[in-house]
Amino acid sequence: MNKFRSLNIRKIQFSSDLHSIRLFSATSASYDKFKCKALVVGGGTAGCSIAAKLASVFGKNECIILEPANDHYYQPMFTMIGGGMKTLSQVRRSMASVLPKKAKWIQDAAVRFDPDDNEVITKQGHIISYELLIIAVGLQLCYGKIPGLEEALSIPNGNVTSIYSPKYVDRHLNALNRFENGNIIFTFPASPVKCPGAPQKICYITEHFLRKTKKREQAHIMYNSSLPTIFGCKAYADALWKVANGRSIEVNLKTNLIEVHGDKNVAVFASMDNPNEKKSIEYSILHAVPPQSPPQVLLESKHLTNEAGFVDVDKATMQHVKYPNVFALGDCASSPNSKTMAAIAGQVGVLNKNIESFLKGKPLRSEYDGYASCPLVTGYDSCILAEFDYNLQPKETFPFRQDVERYSMFLMKRDFMPFLYWHLMLNGWWNGPASFRKLFSLFKRN
Repeated sequence: MNKFRSLNIRKIQFSSDLHSIRLFSATSASYDKFKCKALVVGGGTAGCSIAAKLASVFGKNECIILEPANDHYYQPMFTMIGGGMKTLSQVRRSMASVLPKKAKWIQDAAVRFDPDDNEVITKQGHIISYELLIIAVGLQLCYGKIPGLEEALSIPNGNVTSIYSPKYVDRHLNALNRFENGNIIFTFPASPVKCPGAPQKICYITEHFLRKTKKREQAHIMYNSSLPTIFGCKAYADALWKVANGRSIEVNLKTNLIEVHGDKNVAVFASMDNPNEKKSIEYSILHAVPPQSPPQVLLESKHLTNEAGFVDVDKATMQHVKYPNVFALGDCASSPNSKTMAAIAGQVGVLNKNIESFLKGKPLRSEYDGYASCPLVTGYDSCILAEFDYNLQPKETFPFRQDVERYSMFLMKRDFMPFLYWHLMLNGWWNGPASFRKLFSLFKRN
């Protein structure tokens, strides 16, 4: 016991804040120390999917998942919740029900990574030793970085909405039902974001909602994006310009939301080219996408991350550039792909093969090409299925044009993908549509 307590004291001297956390959380029970073959930090889409594969190989309790949350959400469906096509209860499962049964779940959070000693220290003071570390902690939503935004979102029945958080996702439909007339503004922040198509999806769904409820003529819709283009892949950008222009949606690029005055229903925007050039716009509804970043534990782990705080991995193998037994995938990895569920599916397959090679002492041959997919829902019955790689070149699965709005793609997004997610992907059985792409290539148009 004294030896173990001494080890704990040695481990917690790295910051006075963490020391305080441990003293506060201390009980009569001693801190626990765990050992495992594979430690997966994060129980979201990426963590759950790779843990399912590893747990089936390593055996019961040899894979540990470190995740503090009680609930697991299918986040790609949040845009449809905003339009009333789904409910929050339909996209939520208990964390215990989705994590692999052969893995050991520690309901706690990482506060320090120590890759030199192959250990992770948790918020409750536990120490987890590992042979392999897979980091999959996603991104954090930084609503507080925009002055006034959190306050505006806390106003009951308010006019500021955001489908990015389960805490706020229901506010958008409520605001639409109350809407009478005025400006409806949608934003895209000056930061990396998960599902970068979502800010546009909710914009197009809203426009269709207004047409369905015969309120469209009373609304002036604006999409204000900090980016220099409406979408990164030109083939789909061209299609989206047609959608926006055809529906009289005003698109303002290089325009960043910097402040919200919820009591006055006023949003302040700044030019990305000239931050001193500011413009205040009154709104009837403001849908705000929060700035996003890697979680604080990564921002404080300079030895593991790049300058932006993302886990510094080889973009092809997903292996850490310095620590060979450390891997990362999903939104927190430094690979420059679009942060989507489909990207994670592709990474999981590559990572699983490369971990197998690593354990056998062989070179890592499997490579992730940056594949990402974004089903761009443009209304209550239409969707453009964007698929592309690291070079922002289309990497399409189906033998027909995907840069047009289709009802079939909408049905796939609404009905098939949730089934695929809950029953295949989270169980480690879905690595993306590569095999289907090969099959459909036989029927590709010339």
